Amino acid sequence: MNRKISLGVTILLGLCLSFFTSCDDDNDDPSKPEITLEEVGHENSKAVAPGSDLHLEAIITAEGIIKQIDVEIHQEDGSYEIEESYTDSKYVGVKNVTFHEHIDIPADAPEGDYHLHLTVTDEMGQTSTAEAELSVNAEAEHSDHEH
Repeated sequence: MNRKISLGVTILLGLCLSFFTSCDDDNDDPSKPEITLEEVGHENSKAVAPGSDLHLEAIITAEGIIKQIDVEIHQEDGSYEIEESYTDSKYVGVKNVTFHEHIDIPADAPEGDYHLHLTVTDEMGQTSTAEAELSVNAEAEHSDHEH
């Protein structure tokens, strides 16, 4: 009888162990990219003048390797929009990067309130977006290209 009980306990223990090991989180997919906007506008003023360039800096971490970075700037109450995509080697194919660009704001950009979206897509197809408010106005301080 002890042998039957021992065999039963061994089988039950084996089933429990196989159940618990098969239920582990097998999700080895990397997490979505993380974006921290460090600077939007000259000295993080969140403002830019028409006909100048917008200083934009972000810290990006993408376990799934960066595939593309997109920037969209659109009017809050209008249809004016600026879009830029970055797929050059300094940003693509890496996990961690400081995104630092000067985006040209055309002289004909209407003044007013805008919204900025910085979207990072990794090689797994996962995306994350950081957003910021932005003002386009003639009084905004111009940034220089030497940052």
